[in-house]
Amino acid sequence: MVSEKVTSIEVAKRAGVSQSAVSRVFTPGASVSPKMAEKVLKAAHDLGYRPNVLARSLITGRSRIIGLVVAYLENQFYPDALERLSNALQAHGYHILVFMVTNDDDGVDKVMGELLDYQVDGIITASVGMSNALTGRCAAAGVPVVLFNRGQDDERLNQVTSNNLEGGRKIAEFLVAGGHKRIAHIAGWSGSSTGRDRKAGFLAGLKQAGVELMASIDGMYKREAAAEATRALFSGADRPDAVFVGNDHMAFAVMDVLRFELKLDVPGDVSVVGYDDVPLASWPAYNLTTLRQPSNRMVEATVSTLLEWIEEGSDKVQKIKIDGPLMIRGSARIPEGWPDERL
Repeated sequence: MVSEKVTSIEVAKRAGVSQSAVSRVFTPGASVSPKMAEKVLKAAHDLGYRPNVLARSLITGRSRIIGLVVAYLENQFYPDALERLSNALQAHGYHILVFMVTNDDDGVDKVMGELLDYQVDGIITASVGMSNALTGRCAAAGVPVVLFNRGQDDERLNQVTSNNLEGGRKIAEFLVAGGHKRIAHIAGWSGSSTGRDRKAGFLAGLKQAGVELMASIDGMYKREAAAEATRALFSGADRPDAVFVGNDHMAFAVMDVLRFELKLDVPGDVSVVGYDDVPLASWPAYNLTTLRQPSNRMVEATVSTLLEWIEEGSDKVQKIKIDGPLMIRGSARIPEGWPDERL
């Protein structure tokens, strides 16, 4: 037998207050005296009452739910960022609804349509692009969107990324200063702004130093693709002496192939540099030199931008790029006299 749900009317009757008082107690930020709150919360506890959040959203027009759309979680950067985003939003009284998608327009459009049906207050996309039609639909519905770790040439979309161009340039400068001449690049997915910008910055840094890129292969941000790219790059007699890998997730696969399949020493035979600085990068098994994405500052900027639109009615589109440091560890040759202030 299914028991009937306890209503706010029953709570009000037991606590000896009005129904509106019960509503105020369970509304974040509402004005209510400590004594009133104590009476209502005790009555609610005794009766087993829980407020109907969805019903309240129909009245207030606010669900206090943020939709988070993410393409994949294999890369350690995203579970960490997801936890930070969730904690930051919860601190402001919001919760997240996570949807997984494939990185194509049909998959993204379908999921985003479902999110809009849930009456979310805002949307954050993590490494997911937006079609023009979908961007227009979100704008028409009054639902602000922030792209996290992905840029897009659309003046209607907020975005927060690391400074990928500058990060790529820093890595090129570091490898050239280390005396490397045969430098290869296993890039991130060319369909993403992060992959394109990191490569563009890297190429610009090499060009500035008068060094030509030996070879470049798109690793698609996938471990197996990066492993295959490594086998291809090192199959001939003229092998690279350094490899910049578009993210740490791929760099781990690259190091595994170099050390355990090809029996090469890292960094004695070849230097490897990644991008992200996920927790595993600092583990002794990899000790990976990598460009740190400042995820804490990126999350802070993402949440701040989104809440400005939701709570303050802002319509100012922001394109935020945040610099990160190069974390020097043991997977790449360290240039002699390399100064700390350049990290």
